[in-house]
Amino acid sequence: MTVSHSTDYIVSPGGALHGRIRVPGDKSISHRAVMLGAIANGQTSIRGFLQGEDTLATMAAFRAMGIKIDHGGEDVSIHGAGLYGLKPPAHPLNLGNSGTSARLLAGLLAGQKFDCEIIGDASLMKRPMRRVTDPLKEMNADISCSEQGTLPIRIRGGRRLQGIDYTLPVVSAQLKSCLLLAGLYAEGKTCIQETVATRDHTERMLQHFGCVLEKKNNAICIRGGSEFKASEIVIPADISSAAFFIIGASIAEGSDITLENAGVNPARIGVIRVLQSMGADITLTNQRIASSEPVADIRVRASQLHGIAIPPELVPNAIDEFPAIMIAAACASGKTVLRGAAELRVKESDRIAAIAEGLHAIGISVVTHDDGMEVTGGRIRGGTVNSHTDHRIAMAFAMAGLKSEEAIRIEDCTNVNTSFPGFIELAQIAGLNIRREIPGAS
Repeated sequence: MTVSHSTDYIVSPGGALHGRIRVPGDKSISHRAVMLGAIANGQTSIRGFLQGEDTLATMAAFRAMGIKIDHGGEDVSIHGAGLYGLKPPAHPLNLGNSGTSARLLAGLLAGQKFDCEIIGDASLMKRPMRRVTDPLKEMNADISCSEQGTLPIRIRGGRRLQGIDYTLPVVSAQLKSCLLLAGLYAEGKTCIQETVATRDHTERMLQHFGCVLEKKNNAICIRGGSEFKASEIVIPADISSAAFFIIGASIAEGSDITLENAGVNPARIGVIRVLQSMGADITLTNQRIASSEPVADIRVRASQLHGIAIPPELVPNAIDEFPAIMIAAACASGKTVLRGAAELRVKESDRIAAIAEGLHAIGISVVTHDDGMEVTGGRIRGGTVNSHTDHRIAMAFAMAGLKSEEAIRIEDCTNVNTSFPGFIELAQIAGLNIRREIPGAS
């Protein structure tokens, strides 16, 4: 018997999605809750924490820096040590596959008194990091990455950071958050100017902990030395994980599903706006605020979709959902055009290439560009798709099985656990004909 650690998904044709389900907690918010809870004063209680490999890597990093964390399922208690209470880790901090962890921690650690190193898995070690190390150097951090601009990031502690005025050269909430966290340790004021608004989970959570931010036009400013107190945080369900079921229900005839308690932060619902522009039947109900974040139940019913030119202003706020959106495009009448999405090239995989390769494999016509693609809707034949170990590619093509004529095999789906543990089980409950297979197992 051949020993293999990879997992393939096999999706049989047909089916529809029904019922009321809740996807796991928001990954972006879970990361930030651990980070801010660790450097706050007092004990922070978290409910709805995502138990994915990425967020657990963040938790492990702070435990390695002396933070006591009590973890029981989705409930987490963090004993904060204050801004300067972290301890030197004995080994490099391994963030696995999590780009969010690596980039945000670079900012938080740049102002510490100790040296440290950030590493990750093979995929993360290839992702661009100069976008955070260069501005941190402008703040007087002693920080470096590899000659290729990738991990490892090495930080020498004990530097006195200086506040800066900085305009983001790329549309990146991770870069913005990195510099805001570094700004907590800087002398004076750090102001970040955005040309396009990105997700604001860091700002909302800083304020939830009692930190004072200044907002004017498109700039966010923070003053160094701003101590803040522990808090209680309720994490909503992740809209990026809900997106797979939103797309699945939109394309599968007879579907009617409700995603409960989903985060609907205005900077995260680009996927809903894109799909509604394509004709999707999506309704938000029970809208409310939980721990400074907007939350709602999302009802989705099957509809006839049509291709569109995706509005450029929606692209940054749907960047993580485009693998799923392009499955909707494959099932829509006419052509869907995506441009201005070059960031997809430097995600967990080159997602433009991976999406196009997968769509070609199941019989859909695609033309790629440096910053996007054109997808012409058609019949999904079925076939074999390489996920390129990218969790969002894997889950997106699983939903394509709802409209396929033959089975779809998606190879190497192990990394789905980074963001959506229990995906197969929840998808089966909802009505997707999916199972896992271990290649070479007998």
